[in-house]
Amino acid sequence: MPAKHDHHDHDHDLGGHDDHIAPAEAPPSAHEILERAISALLIEKGVIAEADIQRQINFMASRNPALGAKIVAKAWADPAFKKALVAEPRETLKAHFDIDIGTATELKVIENGPRDHHVVTCTLCSCYPRLILGPPPAWYKSFEYRSRVVAEPRAVLKEFGFEPPRSTAVHVHDSTADLRYLIIPRRPKGTDGWSEAKLAALVTRDSMIGTAEALEPAAA
Repeated sequence: MPAKHDHHDHDHDLGGHDDHIAPAEAPPSAHEILERAISALLIEKGVIAEADIQRQINFMASRNPALGAKIVAKAWADPAFKKALVAEPRETLKAHFDIDIGTATELKVIENGPRDHHVVTCTLCSCYPRLILGPPPAWYKSFEYRSRVVAEPRAVLKEFGFEPPRSTAVHVHDSTADLRYLIIPRRPKGTDGWSEAKLAALVTRDSMIGTAEALEPAAA
């Protein structure tokens, strides 16, 4: 199981903005270099065609946070769906959204609430639920975010413009090659009776990573 880091009331007044943890695209990691080398070898040996790889790349590029937003909106609007999503995400996503996450990778769905706030990172590289959220942002892959959010999560969240109350415990979850996370952000107040399509407009990529909350109705 991946490491789970629980942090309570780390009080760091570092100031600044999220550009402190959003540097330019980092050079390829050792994992990415290895992936490219293996792909080139498989193509050379005729195991797989370059066109097949490109089709998969194009498919993954077509994924974007709007899909994740639809999932979160349905979870907000349908308690039975949310319960099933948290308990059996693979089966639930296949049944309701025809999303097949396969069996090689586990997806864990966690809901944020007033007592506990969850945020996701990948301390080793950039493991991310691409099938649901699309490619990860550059800052998610940066060494600064990956190291700092574990050591000082409240300071990092503050730089994203979000400060959980001191009474709220902040939990940092470490994604791995075998495990991905989807965060269900807190549903904004004043949205009772809203349609799923209207609710989805409040869900941002960052809120599904845990570095922000969902948009307030007036900001949507």
